[in-house]
Amino acid sequence: MGKKKDKNTPAPAANPSKAAKGFNPWIAGAIVVAVVGVGALVLSSRTDEAATSSSTPQAADADPRAVARAAAAAKLGPRKHASLPPVPFQGYAPPRSPEVITAAYRFAADHPEILSYVPCFCGCERSGHGANHDCFVKQRAENGDVVAWDEHGVECAVCIDVANRSRQMFESGASVRDIRAAIDKEFGANAPGAHMGTPKPPATGAHGAH
Repeated sequence: MGKKKDKNTPAPAANPSKAAKGFNPWIAGAIVVAVVGVGALVLSSRTDEAATSSSTPQAADADPRAVARAAAAAKLGPRKHASLPPVPFQGYAPPRSPEVITAAYRFAADHPEILSYVPCFCGCERSGHGANHDCFVKQRAENGDVVAWDEHGVECAVCIDVANRSRQMFESGASVRDIRAAIDKEFGANAPGAHMGTPKPPATGAHGAH
């Protein structure tokens, strides 16, 4: 007869090498990479959405005061001035030719119904400007004639370029809505941090809105 097995004898310990065979570091690594990748993708998507929202012109509703201000200025145009104050050139070379600058001032004076709905992208909202119109026109008489210029328009290439691009489109027959869309696209892409808050032109019922 064989020897009886002692019940008190401990069972043999598991072979560590056999247990280790159940753990595959490559699979574990792949799982970790997959989890991290999904998390990064979600975070990137949310970040892109936030950036797009913040850089889109007028993502939020326009300030009612800005809307009323633009509408009041738009009612004064278009108009032809018999005379205008001298353009306030300074004692140094401007960023654009005097002819180009003068054309920008003249367009702002004669067409507030356009430039009151076109933003500027140089950061001059910090000076109280609400639209590209304000970069050039400081004060109008009750009848709408310009009586004082803003000197800022003389020395800022961005203001001048926005006004003249708007003028060129207007002279080619573009509506104020088309002009606004083109200016936002052309200049806004280079100034994602600009937030002038200029209201967009109404669909109907305003000068040049069609």
